[in-house]
Amino acid sequence: MKKVLVITYYWPPSGGAGVQRWLKFVKYLRQYGWEPVVFTVADGEFPERDDSLLKDIPEGIEIIREPIKEPYLLYKLFIGRGRKEKIHAGFLTEKKKSSLLQNIAVWIRGNFFIPDARMLWIKPSVNNLHKWLGQNKVDALVSTGPPHSCHLIALRLKKLTGIPWLADFRDPWTKIDYYKDLKLTARADRKHHRLEREVISNADAVVTVGKTMQEEFAALVSRDIDCITNGYDDEDITKENVVPDKEFSIAHVGTMVKTRNPVALWQALSELLKEEPEFKNYLLLKLVGKVDVTVQESLKQYGLINNVKFIDYLSHEDVVKVQRQSQILLLVINRTHNAKGVLTGKLFEYMAARRPVICIGPVDGDAAEIINETQCGKTVDYDDVNSLKKIVNEYYMQYLHHKLNASSVNIEKYSRKILTEKLSQVLNRIIR
Repeated sequence: MKKVLVITYYWPPSGGAGVQRWLKFVKYLRQYGWEPVVFTVADGEFPERDDSLLKDIPEGIEIIREPIKEPYLLYKLFIGRGRKEKIHAGFLTEKKKSSLLQNIAVWIRGNFFIPDARMLWIKPSVNNLHKWLGQNKVDALVSTGPPHSCHLIALRLKKLTGIPWLADFRDPWTKIDYYKDLKLTARADRKHHRLEREVISNADAVVTVGKTMQEEFAALVSRDIDCITNGYDDEDITKENVVPDKEFSIAHVGTMVKTRNPVALWQALSELLKEEPEFKNYLLLKLVGKVDVTVQESLKQYGLINNVKFIDYLSHEDVVKVQRQSQILLLVINRTHNAKGVLTGKLFEYMAARRPVICIGPVDGDAAEIINETQCGKTVDYDDVNSLKKIVNEYYMQYLHHKLNASSVNIEKYSRKILTEKLSQVLNRIIR
């Protein structure tokens, strides 16, 4: 059995989207000849806590936890937040106005904590792992980001030890949608780009979750980049029958930030409410996760607030159940400069739930391509109110006649086991 050291900030009991990818890889790596050792944080600032994920950690896996000094306590005190309040990713705002102090804090965070707020974890992690590697042989290193501080830990270890290294990108670095919101100076921007190129150039293999990011990285440093998407875990889909919602429910799972506000859908639903008197008695919007204030205001503007059920964070087990119960699953691609390359992990869990997916985003993007390939739903451009109205009405008619189902095909290639096999092949390649 070959051994791989996986460097990841997000690990159970952390909840949220960032933990799923490598939790599932670690779960299945042994089946493909690799014994994983996980290096993670001892006391991180996680978006949520989800103890239900602990069951996915294979028995006997070695987990090394390193304490971290994070600036978030000072950040919270500076902007007037409580110690226990969570810092939301993607600049989600639950209050109407961001304060001057918050803008100053973001500027400090963006320009002094490079590549991210976990930078203080790099030096102690490198020192302790270098000692550990002197006493424990591993065949490969893996780092997964964001946070990209994980990549810098692996970069330094690679230079110190020469151990083959795979850098896995769950999201872009300088092309991530909120990069421009970091209020970077020219100097800080140059440093981000320099570190990004250094990581991509020095890793023995670079893996992305989507084709667009794969192409962008390949063009950046002129090298081969591997693409291994996210996926779904068969074991998450219980065999028990799940009774669909009685309502005509449209569910969105995950944080709905400002750039994911599907105004065209709200307009289409509002028009249907006026045209179909009975529609208001059936429509239920289920928003699972944090919702930006701009989304809440749009729902009020279009007269939909009485048809909305706001659901705070759920465990992954409960999320899977909600997805299977809902009549329709809503996927909104961030309306940003990198929208074509956004490929969220929940798309694959949506398709495994076998409920129709409505995707709002670029019709020529990575997500649209997979939706078309698997026939798990339909993709509509951001401003195409008429198409959204037509699709929702079609699904509504099918719902009334008890014929609303997804005809997903060829989704097996996106199972976590198959994807882990692909990962093991990349690891085998770099140690030869």
